[in-house]
Amino acid sequence: MSNLNKPIGIVTHYYDKISVAVINLSSKLKVGDSIKFSHHDDEFTQTVSSMQKDHQTIEKAGKGEEIAVKTDQKVHSGDKIYFVS
Repeated sequence: MSNLNKPIGIVTHYYDKISVAVINLSSKLKVGDSIKFSHHDDEFTQTVSSMQKDHQTIEKAGKGEEIAVKTDQKVHSGDKIYFVS
């Protein structure tokens, strides 16, 4: 799969108090996908359990969309997101 080494999005903002990352997508993403957040040498993998766009719950989003995802760990603006096989 060629998508594994190519970022599918980038974190544009992180809300610390609610552990939510705002992500600008460069590829499709859906609830249930496994993704990896990467910040320099620090990275972790999680399954997308819920997504929102404009404060509405959604199941999937496409390239160019800006979405919000609850994260298992703290992330940073500029972190890259990758698919995990």
